[in-house]
Amino acid sequence: MTAADLVTIDGSIFVGAERRHHGPTFRAVNPATGASIGPDVSEADAGDVADACALAAAAAEPFGTLPPESRARFIEASAEAILAIGNGLVETAMAETGLPRGRLDGERMRTVNQLRMFAAEVRAGHWLDATIDPALPERAPPRPDIRRMNVPVGPVAVFGASNFPLAFSVAGGDTASAFAAGCPVVVKGHPAHPGTGELVARAIRAAVATRGLPAGVFSFLPGRSNDLGAALVADPQINAVGFTGSRRGGLALVEIARHRAEPIPVYAEMSSINPVVLLPGALAARAEALGPAFAASLTLGAGQFCTNPGVVIAVDGPDLDRFIVAAEQALAGAEPAVMLTAGILESYDRGVAELDRHGSVRRIASGKPGERRLCSAALFETTADRFLADRALGEEVFGAAAIIVRCRDANDLVQVVTALEGQLTATLHMDGADHGFAAKLLPLLRGRAGRVLANGWPTGVEVTAAMVHGGPFPATSDPRSTSVGTLAMMRFVRPVSYQDIPDPLLPPALQEGNPWRIPRRIEGTWERPA
Repeated sequence: MTAADLVTIDGSIFVGAERRHHGPTFRAVNPATGASIGPDVSEADAGDVADACALAAAAAEPFGTLPPESRARFIEASAEAILAIGNGLVETAMAETGLPRGRLDGERMRTVNQLRMFAAEVRAGHWLDATIDPALPERAPPRPDIRRMNVPVGPVAVFGASNFPLAFSVAGGDTASAFAAGCPVVVKGHPAHPGTGELVARAIRAAVATRGLPAGVFSFLPGRSNDLGAALVADPQINAVGFTGSRRGGLALVEIARHRAEPIPVYAEMSSINPVVLLPGALAARAEALGPAFAASLTLGAGQFCTNPGVVIAVDGPDLDRFIVAAEQALAGAEPAVMLTAGILESYDRGVAELDRHGSVRRIASGKPGERRLCSAALFETTADRFLADRALGEEVFGAAAIIVRCRDANDLVQVVTALEGQLTATLHMDGADHGFAAKLLPLLRGRAGRVLANGWPTGVEVTAAMVHGGPFPATSDPRSTSVGTLAMMRFVRPVSYQDIPDPLLPPALQEGNPWRIPRRIEGTWERPA
């Protein structure tokens, strides 16, 4: 693939190294104008799915057994190829999503740095969890030689996300962590940003070719239909799925995977309202500062982050009133914003209209009104009793909408927290005087969320080894997993034990000479190569 190929968009399907074009086709839409843009994009079909998955299956063994250094270099080559696309990548994403340049510049670097992080993790070798319990022939009964390590699960299907065209899409966290684990990837590109997806797909294809890897390590299948995604999850060569999107979409994939002859795990990030709890001491000390900060978090990216705060819970009183006044004033100046697609905007408008009609809530603030293609923020309030009486009030409205829950007392607040569904995040704002109450709430919040914050805002997910971006249902379909951070690799590996296997036949990670020079746990003690 030449340098010119990296910046070309021609609506290709990538089945391994092969570029395909066939009908039907579709085009990207600029969400700010509603105008079609870019070339006609070929829609992948069931035949493309079958071919891509067969190639992935053929690539699984050679790719999965690569030395860590070789796999790390491929991942780094993918990162460098993405950078080599240049400004055209960001400009294409801007046109297809309506997101601003600054946001997408940052997202591009997040994508690149995420790939580099996984490359470093692959080299470090801890993820293999190589464990050796040597034979004890003198013991009665004798103990055999037992050696264990993590191995890749095989081909992984990844679904591009609408709200992160780079960091959660073709080369996003799911793809990066699957590659790091040694799994070939077949990506179902998101139809809202096909040009962006194709550019990144070309970059990964270039890295596959440069590193001399099997063609089936990566395929890219653009398309609009649910049938395409269903065929991908149903294909018997696929062994796991990574998905970021709606609860409805995620659960549909879970059902398909569950009813296969050989069921497979679907790691779906789906729905979260990210509760923010304002404790009395914090409200008394800084209500006027908390209001605008909340409004900024709510409206960031037109509320299209999976971690925007959708509910605020606090004990009623003058301090909460001060917070609300400050939030109202900040929201009144919030500019209307473009949403990612017409469908997302329609869903947001429908959710806000339902809240406006709901007899148990009251709208208390709005952002600046916008044209018909723009999202205007909406803030509502209700009481704890009404919130607890209607579970629908605790469901996500994807966009810049939130509900404030007024609680009579601390007991009310505890009941509201206890009734929440699973969440990606939960936030506590507190001062020193609140620590006693916070100590009672933390176990409840830990049971509801994958990440618990203090005195911050949930929007913005650091890509670090310690990060968890997951949570109990419906935040994700598997609360044991994360889609951000190095732990994301563990979704795509499984442990295998080798008992009394001759040393030359063992995987390098378990051989006596430790040719990969990785840390290993031997007889319960970690040993690191000199």
